[in-house]
Amino acid sequence: MANTRSAKKMVRKIVRRTAINRDRRSTSRSAVRKVEDAIAAGNKADALAALKEAEPALMRAAQTGLFQKNRASRKVARLTHRVRAMA
Repeated sequence: MANTRSAKKMVRKIVRRTAINRDRRSTSRSAVRKVEDAIAAGNKADALAALKEAEPALMRAAQTGLFQKNRASRKVARLTHRVRAMA
């Protein structure tokens, strides 16, 4: 249990940041899932639209330190390649 004033403040900050990070992680995962579902369904138009929403979500998460920047870039590149490879 936090005893000092600064430790109590840090606990409050951690709770707020955890909620924000959880929301960002969920948003980015949902965006990636939409792209993958559209690819699996074979719908290129939906996949492109979902990719346009997923890329900023992933990069925003990487910018804030939620994911590593290279991980987000790799994910976007692989999704883009899969979407472009669709017939």
